[in-house]
Amino acid sequence: MIDLNATLVAQIINFLILVAILTKIAYRPILAALEERRAFIEKNLEDAERERSLANTMKQESEEQIIEARIQARSIIDEAIRLGEKSRETILQKAWEENARLLKETQEEIERDYQQAMNRLRAEVAVMAVAAAEKIIEKNLDIETNTRLVQNFIKDFTKEKYGELA
Repeated sequence: MIDLNATLVAQIINFLILVAILTKIAYRPILAALEERRAFIEKNLEDAERERSLANTMKQESEEQIIEARIQARSIIDEAIRLGEKSRETILQKAWEENARLLKETQEEIERDYQQAMNRLRAEVAVMAVAAAEKIIEKNLDIETNTRLVQNFIKDFTKEKYGELA
């Protein structure tokens, strides 16, 4: 059996004293440190979860903002295209109007130049007719011959013979 001697009892007493001292000095502070560490880890896990949740929320918000920004950008691009088309149409319309105005002015100027040329030509023809008449008169034709010549000239004065002067 078990032999109880004084050393065994002393060892049991020493062990119990050691357990009591360790409980007072080491075990409670170790448990307190472990509890503090557990609370710290739980707090960090809660903070990490809160941060992750916040990050997810911010990610969703940023994705929504990106989508909204893309919609706004598309709207701005569409508006710019619409304004560009409108400006192009306006510019083309003004160009066509300017072209028509310049064409009309050019045609009017050509018509004026043509009329001036015709007037100069008529004046020259009149001068030549007067000169020819002077030559005829110099020959002392009688009134009946002069009248007949003028009437024949007027009767034969047609566009086919004399062009635009008639």
